[in-house]
Amino acid sequence: MLHLLRHGAPVEPGLMLGRTDMAPTPAGIADCLRQARQLDVAQLISSDLLRARGPARAIGEELDLEPAIDPRWRELDFGQWEGKPAAALDQDALARFWNDPDSFPPPDGERWSALVARISAALTALTPQATLIVTHGGAMRAALHLLCGFDLPRLWTFDLPYGALLSLQVWPGAEASAQIMELRR
Repeated sequence: MLHLLRHGAPVEPGLMLGRTDMAPTPAGIADCLRQARQLDVAQLISSDLLRARGPARAIGEELDLEPAIDPRWRELDFGQWEGKPAAALDQDALARFWNDPDSFPPPDGERWSALVARISAALTALTPQATLIVTHGGAMRAALHLLCGFDLPRLWTFDLPYGALLSLQVWPGAEASAQIMELRR
């Protein structure tokens, strides 16, 4: 079983946060702990960014697991848009990005295909055991794309609020596949 948990709410929500290292709120950490308590996992992995590392550390203490830090599970790098509210950005550029994030990445930011490549490498490196990964919304969507074959329009239909949990049953094989078991908030 593969569990993907979006990090808790950052201290300044509503900003384009990719590589920006912002702490989670105590309530955000508590939300993640609440989700993790119901899981039976043997392995805990976290993005290297504080908003994911903080909840992973708290989960690890409670589940007696040491979180492995893996920067491949970071959010998409928003380049010049980092740390800005979406409303403050050029709305035409933002719309082009949401429609085609590979052809229209944020200025000086990361392309969707680069994020997908990172997540593909991270998924390939996983050992076959029940795993919880504390990560980001973009990384979770990239995993859904890779494991379930969802295209971009379908990926945007998933509501992944802070603390959202996706649980997937993944079967090994030439063509990795997954079945969504749960999407919880």
